[in-house]
Amino acid sequence: MSYQASRRDFLKLSTLAGYGAAVAMSPMAAHAQAAAAGSTVMGLKTPKMDRVRVAVIGFGRGGGHLGDMLKIEGAEVTAVCDTHQGRLNGAVKRVVDAGRPKPAAFGDGPEAYKKMLERDDVDIVYIATPWELHAPMALDAMKAGKHAFIEVPAAVTMEECWALVDTAEKTQRHCMMLENVNYGREELMVLNMVRQGLFGELLHGEAAYIHELRGQMNAVEHGTGSWRTLEYARRNGNLYPTHGLGPVAQYMGINQGDRFDYLSSISSPALGRPLHAKKHFPADHKWNQIKQWNCGDINTTIIKTIKGRSIMVQWDETSPRPYSRHNLIQGTRGTFAGFPNRIALDYKKEELPAAIQKAMGDKAKTDYHSWDQNMAPWFEAYDHPLWKRMGAEAARVGGHGGMDFIMNWRVIYCLLNGEPLDQSVYDAAAWSAIGPLSEASVAKRSQSVDVPDFTRGVWERTPPLGIVT
Repeated sequence: MSYQASRRDFLKLSTLAGYGAAVAMSPMAAHAQAAAAGSTVMGLKTPKMDRVRVAVIGFGRGGGHLGDMLKIEGAEVTAVCDTHQGRLNGAVKRVVDAGRPKPAAFGDGPEAYKKMLERDDVDIVYIATPWELHAPMALDAMKAGKHAFIEVPAAVTMEECWALVDTAEKTQRHCMMLENVNYGREELMVLNMVRQGLFGELLHGEAAYIHELRGQMNAVEHGTGSWRTLEYARRNGNLYPTHGLGPVAQYMGINQGDRFDYLSSISSPALGRPLHAKKHFPADHKWNQIKQWNCGDINTTIIKTIKGRSIMVQWDETSPRPYSRHNLIQGTRGTFAGFPNRIALDYKKEELPAAIQKAMGDKAKTDYHSWDQNMAPWFEAYDHPLWKRMGAEAARVGGHGGMDFIMNWRVIYCLLNGEPLDQSVYDAAAWSAIGPLSEASVAKRSQSVDVPDFTRGVWERTPPLGIVT
């Protein structure tokens, strides 16, 4: 993510000042007032489009989205924006080299994106900038009549979470967080299993983002490490909760039949980053001049849902250990767990669903005291229709195993056909809110913290996401 802005630039850019004052005076009154100004966007459908005209801000992570849009029928990249001139020129060249019309380019300072939002040939805006710019830019996009698609997390404060919800409802614009992991093959398969009732009544989930990223600290003046490293220094909680949590939340129908109720969070000591800085950078380097690193190397957060289910969410971008998202879902009739993929079920052989009996024959495993790690028959029986439809193309295009392409294809497909998106602004807010709420809990010796109902009660009458095709 190469869109560059200092903290001073961010404060100047932020559209939240007036909103924040109202929330500070009376949070619930402010949200009730905002709700009265617009209606729910749960299941929002917008008019069908003949084509979707796309603008992209930020060409680190945004470069992948740009590449996908150049391959998806019905998408047209009309504008690009980045304050790093080299990245901006590269984005323009990619569009032209793909045989598409040259997009308008905006790169003259941190407010250049606002000029881009004034254009009539932009329908949706992809925002792939540093975290603190996600919400302000999305708010500006919606107020300009555009649909906003935000890289994760969608927001870093509770004020921003509410502002996204209130503005989406007021403007009746889509605001979707680009949680690509929900479109991974394994995650889609498990969603299919859950919706078919394979695990019985759901009880518990486990989610994580375990990904050692100390090497990002080498990006000192430009690139992800140049701003993300400072987040580890000043905050303490789960700073990046959504990659593991998004799929588990979707399995459980969070915001659609259930919702987060409260959480408790605990962090380990913050040791790995300062040790890495001391080992790999000169003593007078700015990373070694940080007086205190606040963020624990690993954070564990426990969430309770209104229906009484539990979710464990972990985050660790510092420790030397293998990558994992956990991706565990447990019910009254069995459990699926990822990394590595494995399954255990409490069924008699003759009780197993016909699809798995057909796939496994006499080898159908019913001993739940040990894991079945032969996943090929399970994929044969439960591969999600969306993966069956798009998986080959997704694998060819790439992007985190194809999940990026399927996500972006679904975005364009839904807009072209006037269908609801798979993720709503309520998901963006609730999943992202685990970040600041975990910080609040850690700061209070892990006391429980309530998770607000961003849907304002609509979750109770909204069915979970079905098996889209």
